[in-house]
Amino acid sequence: MTAGNDSVLELLPMVFAAPNDALARAEGLLHTDPTPLHASVAHQVIGIWQRDWGDMRLALDHLRRARDLAARADSAEREADVLATLGVALVHAGRTRQGLAAFERGVERGTGHTRARVLYRRAYSWWVLGHHREALEDVRRAIPVLRQADDVIWTARALTLRATVHLALGAVERAEADFTAAEALWDTTGQEHDKADAVESRGLAAFRSGDVPAALRLLDEAEERYAKLGTPTFMLNIRRCEVLMAAGLAPEARAEADAATAVLDRIGGQSTRKAELLLAAAKAARLAGDPGTAIARAAVAVRLFAGQRRTWWEAHARLVLIDARVAAGRGSGRLVADAVRVAERLSAFGAPAAPEAWLLAGRIALGLDWAADAERYLEVAARSRRSGPPLARMTGWAAQALWARATGSGRGVLEACRRGLDVLDDHRTTLGASELRARATAQGAELAALAQQVTLERGGPRRLLVWSERWRATALSTPPTRPPADPALLSGLTAFRVIAARAEEARMDGRPVPTLEREQRRLEREIRSRTLHIRGHVPGYGGRFDAGRLLDRLGDGRLVELAVLDGRVQVLLCGGGRVRRFAGGLLAEAEREAEYVQSALRRLAHPGGEGRLPLAETAGRRLEELLLGEAAGRLGRGPLVVVPPARLHRVPWALLPSLRERVVSVSPSASAWLRARETEPPLGGRHVLVRGPGLATGGAEVPEVAGRYSRLTVLEQDDAHVTRVLRELDGAALAHIAAHGTFRADSPMFSSLRMADGPLIVHDFERLARSPYRIILSSCDTARLASVGADELLGLVTALLPLGTAGVLASSAPVNDAAVVPLMLGLHKGLGDGLSLAEALRDARAALPGDALHQATGWAFTAFGAA
Repeated sequence: MTAGNDSVLELLPMVFAAPNDALARAEGLLHTDPTPLHASVAHQVIGIWQRDWGDMRLALDHLRRARDLAARADSAEREADVLATLGVALVHAGRTRQGLAAFERGVERGTGHTRARVLYRRAYSWWVLGHHREALEDVRRAIPVLRQADDVIWTARALTLRATVHLALGAVERAEADFTAAEALWDTTGQEHDKADAVESRGLAAFRSGDVPAALRLLDEAEERYAKLGTPTFMLNIRRCEVLMAAGLAPEARAEADAATAVLDRIGGQSTRKAELLLAAAKAARLAGDPGTAIARAAVAVRLFAGQRRTWWEAHARLVLIDARVAAGRGSGRLVADAVRVAERLSAFGAPAAPEAWLLAGRIALGLDWAADAERYLEVAARSRRSGPPLARMTGWAAQALWARATGSGRGVLEACRRGLDVLDDHRTTLGASELRARATAQGAELAALAQQVTLERGGPRRLLVWSERWRATALSTPPTRPPADPALLSGLTAFRVIAARAEEARMDGRPVPTLEREQRRLEREIRSRTLHIRGHVPGYGGRFDAGRLLDRLGDGRLVELAVLDGRVQVLLCGGGRVRRFAGGLLAEAEREAEYVQSALRRLAHPGGEGRLPLAETAGRRLEELLLGEAAGRLGRGPLVVVPPARLHRVPWALLPSLRERVVSVSPSASAWLRARETEPPLGGRHVLVRGPGLATGGAEVPEVAGRYSRLTVLEQDDAHVTRVLRELDGAALAHIAAHGTFRADSPMFSSLRMADGPLIVHDFERLARSPYRIILSSCDTARLASVGADELLGLVTALLPLGTAGVLASSAPVNDAAVVPLMLGLHKGLGDGLSLAEALRDARAALPGDALHQATGWAFTAFGAA
């Protein structure tokens, strides 16, 4: 390295172009006995590196030495520049007063171009502190000077910062204009870290405008860029947590915040970022239903923000703390006052979160019967319903609905709920991934429940059915957006299958698999991440529910929809031209009984479990009392469709005494049943039989079933690989898959069927142009689904229903391979005679041997849909 001033000063921009190279050069320079001026630059570079990606204590040591050396060199401009860098570090260390004093001194010492750079860094620190107006003033003063000096790098930084401040104030359009201008400048530089930061900032802008898939894609791209530079960035973790929470992925947001906090603590990093990560973790814990953890995290965040003099951030942390305390059952007059103070403070700051605080104050006041106060707070919160991103408008409509409820306007409640759910529907159609669509519905749970309560009190059963359908299984109302022909995604799916197959083989051989499992988890994260980036393109909602059309289509059949209000089941019996309501039992009791039945079925799947049969039958009778009540005696004689809430999807309905001899099918919603009922079978009547590896019977029913069909493709052994299976399934009239099934409660989109070359997963099925008209899953656990969002389900069955499948047969429990064979043979006999899946299943059960093993096998299978 030469000793010239220019070459030494080049180290400073290099920190954000090639950070680790800059660090190494600066450390090398200090070994050459440099002049005080050059040593000042070297220590400043090391201080910046440690400040942003390392130990704050070391950062402050180096920056203080840089300041002292600049003073010794008698360079006012150099001293001003270092003071600005030191000011940022002190603010991030939580020493706000000292940091602001360093900036004051830096502004005094610097002139012209240098002073503009100092003002930019003070503006950045104002943003960190939550002083947005002061930040805008400083950056307003800095930008013209930086532009006049043709300082591309610092002008781009200033524009990026101004855009970020605009976002904090909810001015999305202004932010996007500044981001666009900054990006054009960054393209002319080699500042790779700054470029990554620009991508991250665009991700934040996409999120603020309501585009969650774009936000996730851009944040992932930024992370890849940072990883290449070897520079962790905790601001990215904080922003991604915010997006994950909005996407309904609160547990993941909490895990990311906690992991980042642990890393930050280990390296002795920025105190400011730790406080923000704790706030993110508190929000995520609250959304995940863990108010205790939310209280603990938020309380620490409040203390840290207060000590750092960050009043804007402190107000946000107090909002989460109050909300968590209310969720923990601590509503009180004091909390109302606290919520109002926070709402007033956030309103004064111009923070977009202010309506949430007013809504919270109104909710607490309502709970205390402080009607006048509640109306006043809710009226303020309701003003946000007309503008802003979708979730902000939903906050406003929730406030409007509660306000109408408080004033006794049932019509006003229903109108506000309708408008709010319309906003959610529009938002969901921007999401291409079925998982995001399903999880996003949680945002509308309060509105839907409120509308149902009002309808139960003031409307008839038919209106209650309409509102029950309004929020039930809405993620299935339109097909998910097909994954793009993304080579990286397809490559990831192939690699995942190879690794998963190798891991399964190793387990069967008793060999250790930790390395393979780690690689499998990495590939799963990559596949899921790319899938969540997909943007929806289906305009509008999937169609309004028409109760009259349902009643016409039922004919002499009946449909039972189970709605849950205040923890109790309401039975809506549809048929014979009308809808009737009956009272059921407590949902919690029904869930316990259903879990007990599942346990019994698992035991009955093995020889020697006969003693559990009477216990299972007793539990079935109890389930009938809880789920059907008096409606059990009014079901008529025709076929029955059951529409359970998501939390009861595992009930083996054939075990209920009044349903045992009936034709019964299950549907996630009445709307989904109607769509299945009206789905036309494909032309040609092509049939596909698939036999996967490792079955105890070798899929013994497949050869016998094969003789029943003329247009038939049989895939077995090496032919039963995923690509070939998917190609044959696409558009088939009937598919029968005999394979081991695995349900993944931790990640339902990776629930699978085992093929010759590895697992066939839910993500694979979603690539079909049209799934089979009818599909029989002769496998364990294929009807198991994960309950997510408001009342949504994720799993193999729900992946097929929106893609053209009108009927699915699947098992909600492990089944005995040998006992499945006669059931499947009887089922195909019925289908060959022109019966529906539900009719054929009823007859196949009746023909089974009467022992416990075969009876339990028959009960484990359920017909879904209408074909």
